[in-house]
Formats: sequence, C-alpha cells, structure tokens
Amino acid sequence: MRGSFRLGRIAGIEIGVHYTWLLAFILIAWSLAQGYFPQSYPGWDTTTYWTTGVIAALLLFGSVLAHEMAHSLVATARGLRVRSITLFIFGGVSNIEGEPERPQVEFVMAIVGPLTSLVLAGIFWGIQQAVDDRGSPLAAILGYLALINAILAVFNLIPGFPLDGGRVLCSIIWRVTGSLAKATNIAATVGRVFGWIFITYGVFQLFSGNFLGGLWIAFIGWFLSSAADASRREVTLQEQLSGIRVGDIMDTMPECINAHTTVRELVWQNFIQHGRRAVPICYDDKLYGIVTLTDVKRLPQERWAETPVEAIMTRSPLYTVMRDDDLNAALKLLAQHGLNQVPVLSEGRLVGLLSRADIIRYLQISQELGILKPRQITYR
Repeated sequence: MRGSFRLGRIAGIEIGVHYTWLLAFILIAWSLAQGYFPQSYPGWDTTTYWTTGVIAALLLFGSVLAHEMAHSLVATARGLRVRSITLFIFGGVSNIEGEPERPQVEFVMAIVGPLTSLVLAGIFWGIQQAVDDRGSPLAAILGYLALINAILAVFNLIPGFPLDGGRVLCSIIWRVTGSLAKATNIAATVGRVFGWIFITYGVFQLFSGNFLGGLWIAFIGWFLSSAADASRREVTLQEQLSGIRVGDIMDTMPECINAHTTVRELVWQNFIQHGRRAVPICYDDKLYGIVTLTDVKRLPQERWAETPVEAIMTRSPLYTVMRDDDLNAALKLLAQHGLNQVPVLSEGRLVGLLSRADIIRYLQISQELGILKPRQITYR
C-alpha cells in the first residue's frame, strides 16, 4: 500500500503501517483518555488516563495485526504467497497474491480472522478476571481489549464485502452455485447495502449532536461501500479477461534497440517519432533489459547525447511474462510492481511487449463491438 513505512517481518511476512494509521491511533488514544476511561474509571489523574489510553490503542492495533496474521498464515499454509500486512485507519489488510482455487479454502481463510478476535477477547477477559484490583489501569486495559476484540469479531462477520463475513458468504454461494463471479457480485452487493446503512446512521448521529462518532461511522460506511464496489469491478474485470492470453493482445512488433544506442537517439527516434513509452534492449533476439520514459527522466538532458541506454536501462529486477500466460496474471504483475509495460517471451526470445494501454484498448474495443472472446490464435 502506497504511503506506508515498513516495521519489520513476522513469519517472513513484511509488516507495514500506512500514514492514516497515525491519525486513527491519535483519535483512538484521545477518545479513550478523554472519554471511555474517565467515564468507566473515575478518579484517576490525567497522566494515568493518557498513559492507559495510549497503551490500549497500541494493543488494539496489535490485536488487529494478530487478526490479519491469522488470515495470512492460513493463506500461506494453503499455498498462497503473502507479500505484506499493512495497518491503516480502518484496521489492517493482508496483501495475498492469487486467489483461492476452492470455496473451502476461501471459507477457512475468511473465518479464521473473526475466530482469532474471539479467542483474543476470551484471553483478555480471562486475564482480567485474575486481576485483584478491578479498578486498576491494567484491569481497565484488559477489559477494553476483551470488549473491542469481541466487537471486531462481530463486525467482521457482517456478510458483505470486504469484511470477512462477506468472504464467508461468498465461499458458501460459490460452493452452492459453482460460480465465483456470481458469489462475489452477491457478497459485494450486500456489502454496499451495509455500507449505506452505516452512512445513513452516521449522518443521523451527526445531526443528533454526536459529531465525532457520527463522522467516524459514516466514514466506515463509505469505506465498506467503496471497497465492495471495487470488489465487484475487480471480478467483472477478471471475467472479461478470463481465458485471454497475453499473446492475444500484446504488441507483436516492439521496437528493439542496441544497448549502445544513445539516450538522445532513443528519445527522438523511438519515444517522439513513434510514440513509444518503453523500448526493449536486445542482442540476437535475447532480452537484455528495458528502458522507459521514467528511466530517461532521471538523466539530465545535457547528458543524453553522450550516455548509452545501457547506463540507465532496467536490468534487474526485469519482470517478464510468457506469450501463453493468462492476461489476469499479467495484469496482477503490472499492478503489484507498479509497471506500465512488461516484455513478453517465448522460449527465451522476445516476442512482444504488453502494456496497460494494450489491456485498456482491448477492453474498450471488445465492449464497443460486443466481442466476448478474441479469436484463438495458433502460434508457431
């Protein structure tokens, strides 16, 4: 997630914090120190309230991290690669590469998060019962964590995307109908309905005088509705690209230049005259690297005439796809690494170049002409 900074790794999974988490942390710590704890435990001094609020807010996000780790560890055990976990203003998100191939896997991956929150609620409640002084800051923190983890479990079981309950619902419908697309659309629709319910209730709270609480509830509703709609669009896109091969829409005649070509020649002969934004560097049909507009912009113009492209090209990591790869997989590669284009190989030779523009052009033309699938091309 952009705007995040890395904290470290747990079980090989990179843990990051988005800048919006800082805002959420401040708001939660403030509400606990100024509202929840003074009302529930009167008589403490200001320093104690703030110290307790800050600790409780940190442990809340620790609980969210444990919730996401449960999702990620189950995904890893099922053969899916988890790139990272990011904490942000609305909780946490696990960046999992690929999708479950069976509804049973989707169900287990989804349900383990709320179950983890329920287990944490039970653990914190049990420890609180063992504390002698029920009015102490320790007991207050444990009681809050037990309550908030129980709330997180119940909230995440709401049967609509992007919540865990929505994924549970999706897995059940997928199992019954055999259609992941239909299941995703239904779960996304339910998620949007719940999102608008939250927005409506939040606005009602705003006009009732609960400004901060109403605003927060409305924002949660907006997030649910937006994320659910994004899930629906994503599955629609996957349907449109399903069965389409990279070779069906790639540029089959990419310009390939020598590594000793100067940057000035590249800019005028390839970028300006032919409208290219990226050019592969080849030697005897073997891909050597790729040079893009971004690479060129890092070099001062006064050095273009004297600098060969091999000095600025991207050689490692050099991401590529195969001609017969599924287009959905190629699009994920572009998105995950922030790429605008990727070279296409066949038997180690460069045979094309696939760009985001190629995918967008295919979607636009196929929609305009009503083409469901392109003609199948036999490669020789």
